[in-house]
Amino acid sequence: MPGGKRRPVERTTSQETCQDDTIESAFAVKADSVIWQNLPRLDIFRGGAFYCRRKTMGNQLVAMQPFETATPRYPESDFRKKRLGQPLNLFLFILCLLIILPAPSAAKMVTDQLGRRVRMPDHPQRIVSMAPSITEIVFALDLSNRLVGATQFSDYPPAVKALPKVGSYVHLDVEKIVALHPDLCIAVKDGNPISVVSKLESVGIPVYAVDPINLDAVMDTLLELGRLLDVNDRAKAIVAEMADRIQRVQQRVSGASNRPAVFFQIGISPIVSVGTKTFIHELIVMAGGTNLAHGKTPYPRFSKEQVIVLRPEVIIITSMARMAVFEQVKADWQQWRELPAVKNDRIYLVDSNVLDRPTPRLVDGLELLAQLIHPDRFNAVGTGAQP
Repeated sequence: MPGGKRRPVERTTSQETCQDDTIESAFAVKADSVIWQNLPRLDIFRGGAFYCRRKTMGNQLVAMQPFETATPRYPESDFRKKRLGQPLNLFLFILCLLIILPAPSAAKMVTDQLGRRVRMPDHPQRIVSMAPSITEIVFALDLSNRLVGATQFSDYPPAVKALPKVGSYVHLDVEKIVALHPDLCIAVKDGNPISVVSKLESVGIPVYAVDPINLDAVMDTLLELGRLLDVNDRAKAIVAEMADRIQRVQQRVSGASNRPAVFFQIGISPIVSVGTKTFIHELIVMAGGTNLAHGKTPYPRFSKEQVIVLRPEVIIITSMARMAVFEQVKADWQQWRELPAVKNDRIYLVDSNVLDRPTPRLVDGLELLAQLIHPDRFNAVGTGAQP
């Protein structure tokens, strides 16, 4: 080339090149070492620079596809002058990255409670809960710092209200979930649409599903999530405390001379109760009562006349409507003076959250039911009920 100077070679860039200040890049040198992360655009002149698109699962780099190459921009003489200093500069650059950037998480294959094989990070750090019960469990495991999103009606503990909401557990907003960049979503079989799970998995977001259908399954779920999220000891401690409290309740009611007839009302209009294949039925039985709505139908409907014929000794109402509606419902039942529950003033409203959600607080619900059904076996009626 005339004058002994070489004109800088222009960089060729495809149409998929990212913006200069946010390019996702990997730099390859002769040793084939690769450093990846969201970095400013930089040029490494020894051996050129190698750029790529990255495909990740959480923080794990699983694939790279080159889309841009760069050749040295400096004249050859300048390039030679800089060669001696580059190894040290590169070493310092790598050292800084190792200090300030989190290490990518390895991936693992697990089987969820539905028998699905799920590939997920070893140590997930950005979790989206897809049901209020899952939110409570994650908080109980002291992992609130990893939660980045929860469902609309997640309201316990109070700190959850500050989390971004991703719709209700039945009507989830896929776009909002994806925008939170989770490395793990935890779903429930009873309620979360399979179509949402499929969409999330199609964009590389792992979804681990649980199915806590009874009290034993709730404790199993706690232990599974404890193993999954690296908090085994905490999960075991919670389950041990739950088991101890359950045993104490059973010991107290075991000596009762009768099992009162209980009508558990979860719907007001129409009147809806709980069948045999529900965890509320399990709690009624464990608390020393007889569930008047037992049977194959999970949530049977009743007319008022049908309930009157059953002659419940205890009526327990759990409703999201709370006090205003409850007072009206209680007044309606009190018109039927012949009902044992009315005669003995044993109509109660209870907090739906401690009985409707498969979480560690189900044991609170069990203790409350036992106190309501067998007040003679306990010192006082629990504060969670309003007569």
